[in-house]
Amino acid sequence: MFKNYIKIAWRNLRKRKVFAFINILGLALGFGCGMLIFLFINHHLQFDNFHENSDQIYRIVTEERSDEIEYEAAVPPGFANAFRNDFNYAQKVTSIYFRDEWQVSTIEDNSSKRFVSDVAFTDSEFFEVFSFSKTEELDNRSLIEPNTAYVTESFAKRMFGKENSLGQSFVLENLETIQIIGILKDLPKNSTIQGEAFISFKTLKAYDNFVSSQSWGGINSDLKCFAVLHPNQNIDHIEASLVPLVSKHRPKSKNVHRYKLQQLKTIHLNSDYGGVNINLLWIFGLIGVFLITIACINFINISTAQAFTRSKEIGVRKVLGGQREHLFWQFISETFIISLFALIIGIMITFLALPKFNQVFDLSLSLQSLFTIKFVLFVLLLLIGVSLFAGSYPGVLLARILPTLALKGKLKQSDTGGHLTRRVLVTAQFVISIILIVATIVVGKQINYAVNADLGFDKDAIVMLSIPRDTKLVKIEGLRDRFTNLAGVKNATACITSPGGSFNNWGTNIKYDHRPESEEFSISAKLADENYINTFDLQLIAGRNFIVSDSITEVVVNERLAEKLGLASPQELIGKYLELNGGRIKATISGVVANFHDQNFESGISPVFIAPRNQNYYEYGIKINPRNTSATLAQIEKLWKEVFPKFIYDFNFLDQRVALQYEEEQRFLSLSKLFSGLAIFISCLGLYGLISFFVAQKTKEIGIRKVLGGKVSDILLLFTQDFFKLILIAGTIASPVAWYFMNNWLENYQYRITIDWWVFAVAIVGITIITIATISYQAIRAAIANPVKSLRAE
Repeated sequence: MFKNYIKIAWRNLRKRKVFAFINILGLALGFGCGMLIFLFINHHLQFDNFHENSDQIYRIVTEERSDEIEYEAAVPPGFANAFRNDFNYAQKVTSIYFRDEWQVSTIEDNSSKRFVSDVAFTDSEFFEVFSFSKTEELDNRSLIEPNTAYVTESFAKRMFGKENSLGQSFVLENLETIQIIGILKDLPKNSTIQGEAFISFKTLKAYDNFVSSQSWGGINSDLKCFAVLHPNQNIDHIEASLVPLVSKHRPKSKNVHRYKLQQLKTIHLNSDYGGVNINLLWIFGLIGVFLITIACINFINISTAQAFTRSKEIGVRKVLGGQREHLFWQFISETFIISLFALIIGIMITFLALPKFNQVFDLSLSLQSLFTIKFVLFVLLLLIGVSLFAGSYPGVLLARILPTLALKGKLKQSDTGGHLTRRVLVTAQFVISIILIVATIVVGKQINYAVNADLGFDKDAIVMLSIPRDTKLVKIEGLRDRFTNLAGVKNATACITSPGGSFNNWGTNIKYDHRPESEEFSISAKLADENYINTFDLQLIAGRNFIVSDSITEVVVNERLAEKLGLASPQELIGKYLELNGGRIKATISGVVANFHDQNFESGISPVFIAPRNQNYYEYGIKINPRNTSATLAQIEKLWKEVFPKFIYDFNFLDQRVALQYEEEQRFLSLSKLFSGLAIFISCLGLYGLISFFVAQKTKEIGIRKVLGGKVSDILLLFTQDFFKLILIAGTIASPVAWYFMNNWLENYQYRITIDWWVFAVAIVGITIITIATISYQAIRAAIANPVKSLRAE
């Protein structure tokens, strides 16, 4: 029986090639996008699940409670030892300190190989907590020893080529010589912990005294603490027992810590602590459902429209004994064949698109991802689900046709049903398309606003260049002055980071004007020399720049500090006394600059102080003349290499750095553009199929209208007026829905655009134009056809 269904279905599809092609192409695009989105979502859901006992591994994080609650995925340096020694909740506890792009080199002086690598400092329990695969290691050696490391295979190959790297040594940041005691397989992309070299924690003392200490005075965001808990622990109870650590180790701090435990497998999808926003996965999944739904709607619309032309076929089958259920399954078989062809093409689309998809989203999905059990099950469920969803309603509609009316030729379009359903489904297509267009416009506007808005500082034509650690002040200032003397350089400064740099950000407590207590809020440090304000064109609105001396005696603050202190004017700050960093910095305020965005637009503007402190100068900011960029950059590189010949020269432009802060949003925008275009294209395929069918049905009517004096415009209006009504209804439904979801998305930003009425108007008008363009070809062709041909048979 099933074989017979397939045969008849195949003949029907060959008979109606155009409509079969439209259905297959629409479904194939829907399937292809659905499969890519499935791989994307599955990749994010599978983070960190490869570790043994992953359910028992937790990261300890901190809620910092001052005037606001801030979430920090780190703990004070002294926390790990306290949790290990003072409590009995964990089997193993490990600390990890991450550093991006540190220079590593071979130990030869003249021909040493140099490159940058992501490194981490950790202790001997690290590999007892995490199940990273080791390929080889030296016996009786561990990370308890200083200056030892495990490195990945990629690191070893880059450093030593084909040589056996076990037991070899490399130099870190031209300071410490590190011996390789073990080799790891490259870490999976779906691992929260990333890095190429894992160095013993004791080695860190040579690079960072604060993190390597047992201090409780603050938090470095790169220092993480993980623990393997004993089975069946009560997490709420553990968190409550950690509260006394605050009063014991931080009794005077107004920044009250609350230490929380975060299960390893939940880390990646927790945006409060730097993970991916899980709402993004829901949005991507919903978009995939939208695209497949639009393709199914096309199928249903075209199939129900064809019910009238297939009425005699159905009538004959019923007279010859065909039952309704037989006819239903016959149509399901046709749908299955179409879906199967579409699925095969969709898999090919996925296969071809996967490399580009990986590039856009920084993934490493391989072709093997298409052959996993989970993916195969998803594909089979997708095939069955679409076949039933797209085929059921048309199957029921065809099966209920009355054979007497069908065989006598007295069947009307209204007798086949489906007219109202088609209108509802076409409206649904328009609703989805309008929502996606609005989302694309809003996301694009917000990103454009964030990247191009006035940030309160100059970001154009400014080169940011790293300063090697432990460089003496005389060398820093000497090279800065040489940069400034270049013809193509307008100004240069040495600083901890740029005004909008969210990395190297240092927050500290503040005492104002000899008050006995610290303020409830913290203040961010932008440590820099006296050229900082002019280089980045910060606007001095009160007082003057600070004067540099051997110690910090003067600071410049932003006007946000006056707002937080409740002062009427920034002028009131001038001459006031400040104690910062626990009293280690005592200075007066010499000037106030206008507010600038010290972080991205998701965060508010913080109180900031600017002061000279050369041990925290990590970068040069060099303002250049954009007219001769290449020559100036070459001169800067030459000078830098003269002073730091053993370090890698690497720079970036500040405007590009600012744009990178919105990399996730840029990817979201790219995806929105792609899927909005596909949704519109698939909808247009369906409209084209529908209008082709209607034109064929109304050929004689058009001929009569033309004979009776009907104009081409009148005939065109005959086909388009219903669609105008449906677009208007769709716009009325889609606009509040799109506004609700996009307004919620914008609430993630402290500084955001408003959603103007014209955004919805553009989406509706755009859909209208696209719809007219889609149906006009067939409609105009029918309107200008010779009526004699269509009426010849009458």
